[in-house]
Amino acid sequence: MDIKRLNTSDASFWDDLKGMLEWETVSDKAVFNTVNDILADVRTRGDEALLEYTNRFDRMDAGAMSQLEIPQARLHEAHANLPADQREALELAAGRIRNYAEHQTMESWQYTEADGTVLGQQVTPLDRVGLYVPGGKAAYPSSVLMNAIPAKVAGVAELIMVVPTPDGVVNELVLAAALVAGVDRVFTVGGAQAVAALAYGTESVPPVDKIVGPGNIYVATAKRMVFGTVGIDMIAGPSEILVMCDGKTDPDWIAMDLFSQAEHDEDAQAILLTTDAAFAEQVIESMKRQVLEMPRADIIRESIVSRGVVIVADDLDNAIEVANFIAPEHLELSLDDAMEVSSKIRHAGAIFIGRYTSEAIGDYCAGPNHVLPTSRTARFSSPLGVYDFQKRSSLISCTADSASRLGKTASVLARGEGLIAHARSAEYRIKD
Repeated sequence: MDIKRLNTSDASFWDDLKGMLEWETVSDKAVFNTVNDILADVRTRGDEALLEYTNRFDRMDAGAMSQLEIPQARLHEAHANLPADQREALELAAGRIRNYAEHQTMESWQYTEADGTVLGQQVTPLDRVGLYVPGGKAAYPSSVLMNAIPAKVAGVAELIMVVPTPDGVVNELVLAAALVAGVDRVFTVGGAQAVAALAYGTESVPPVDKIVGPGNIYVATAKRMVFGTVGIDMIAGPSEILVMCDGKTDPDWIAMDLFSQAEHDEDAQAILLTTDAAFAEQVIESMKRQVLEMPRADIIRESIVSRGVVIVADDLDNAIEVANFIAPEHLELSLDDAMEVSSKIRHAGAIFIGRYTSEAIGDYCAGPNHVLPTSRTARFSSPLGVYDFQKRSSLISCTADSASRLGKTASVLARGEGLIAHARSAEYRIKD
């Protein structure tokens, strides 16, 4: 298992790094056309089309949409029947995620100016949100918690979850997580057809205001295409981790931290950034040894060989510059004075501070959300949070006196733009 090595002192370093970071998130024409057809069909035929696609793609035999909705009683059953350790872990993680989310809530505010004008901002939750949860090869109860709990903390009245169940196989932990997180309705549908149902509504699936949650290329493409009709969280690329280490952490720890993202899928990206070239080689040797013990060894190898990188930087400041350029989804600072270094990081989805803070803790139970910007989008976007399920309305209230005073200013500006109705609307309220 080989891994690409880069050194910041090389003349071609920045060009080489850019090449390694590139990731094309736009689907090809065939995927686009398939998704476009599915969206149009579900929008036109509703439940009928949704049933047909679910039966075809997930090898189901449902005759009515009622067979594809899981009742709340079934969620309670799944929760009650979980092994005690899973149920306790689920509850503990949910509690920590909820506690963190409660610190994010935005409140309405307003102030009154001297002339009586009232200005402010009114914060309200979205009415209904759709949550897409992957099924099939992968089952992610943690994704249910991370997406649903902030929505409920925000005050979303109704949360609709869709999760594919190929061959009718249902993941009990996912159902239990839905109960713990407060999901209101669950439909066993997936793919672009599920996104279409959430965006446009069918006879059985109500239309939502926003769709969140990860999915495959068909789901991601569908979310991109319905944006505008509904809101979406983000178009996420493959998972990624950057571990910055000064060479003083056990190389086995660092190797496994890199594997923790590489095992997601072959396109995941794991990067080691260090100022110690000898330590870099120790980590590489550890990776070669430890991969033999991994159940997902083939996936890890492909990820490391195709997209993994080991970067040796000249010094810590140089390493920080590289980290900010990469703008990683997950950034581990396995360093002395890691907290101080974290203050110099401008671009990262989540920062894991100190040698004992593994990224895996953040994926499941630390509390902050694990839905994070990928593919360098941390330069301009943030983790999913309560604020993604709240919206803001401006409040403006004029008295007769302030309407007269402000109307004069509005009139001048409106006439300057040639918008006479605007001007006269303001002028009617100007006192002589």
